[in-house]
Amino acid sequence: MLERSCSCWPGRSNWREQTLSGVTDLCSSVTCLASSLRNRDSRPVSKRALAYLRTDPAMAGLIDRIGPVKLRPRRLPPFQSLTHAVIHQQLSGQAAGTILGRFRALFGDDGFPTPEAVLKASPERLRNAGLSRPKASYVLGIAQQAVDGHIPTLDECDRMTDAEIMERLTSIKGVGRWTAEMLLIFNLGRPDVLPVHDLGVRKGFQFAYGKRKLPEPEQLARYGLRWPPHRTAAAWYLWRAAD
Repeated sequence: MLERSCSCWPGRSNWREQTLSGVTDLCSSVTCLASSLRNRDSRPVSKRALAYLRTDPAMAGLIDRIGPVKLRPRRLPPFQSLTHAVIHQQLSGQAAGTILGRFRALFGDDGFPTPEAVLKASPERLRNAGLSRPKASYVLGIAQQAVDGHIPTLDECDRMTDAEIMERLTSIKGVGRWTAEMLLIFNLGRPDVLPVHDLGVRKGFQFAYGKRKLPEPEQLARYGLRWPPHRTAAAWYLWRAAD
C-alpha cells in the first residue's frame, strides 16, 4: 500500500519513500491536502496550549515567530474524509482537486456520494474520473467497510480514543497511519496527535531545533513526549517551521 505524508503545508515538492512496519509510504515535504484545510475558517489554538508549549524554548521561538495558528475541524463523515485523503495520496493539491471533482460528478449533483452509491460503480468507472487502479480499489474497499459498519460514524468517533480510531482505520486497505492521523487532526480536531512519519513535521523539527540530520520518527516521538496533551499544536508549528 502506498500512502503519502502529504506535501501540503509549507511549500515544497520533493518526494521520498519510507518504510514503516512493512508499509511503504510515499512522503513529501509539505503542500496539498493540509494547506487546503488550513485555509478554511478556523479557530486559534488555545492560550493554555500555547503557554504549555512555550516551556520548550525552541517551540517558544516558533510561536513568537509564527504567531497563533488556527484550526477548525471539518467534521465530515469519516467515509468522505477517508476518500478525500486517498484521492490526495501522491498527488499535488491541484491534481487531486480535479480528480475529486470528477469523482463527485460521477454521482450527480447531490453532494458527496454515499458508500452505497460508490459500491454501484465499477472500478473502470472510477478510473475514468482519474483514479489509479489501486486507488479505485481502495475507495471501493473503504465504501464496503463503511456499509459493513467498520468505519465509525462521527458520533462513534466522539466516543472512541485516538488509539481505538487508529486501530480501526488502519486495518482497512489503503488507509495507513498517516491517513488516519490526518483524519484525527483535520476532521475530528483531536488535540494530541503528532504524525512523526510526516516528512514536513520532521523537516520542521530539524530546522527549528538546529539538527544536522532529519530526525528519525522514533526520535521525534521520544522528544514529543514533552508536548502532551498538545501535540497537534506542536505539529502545526513544525509544519510552519518547514515553510
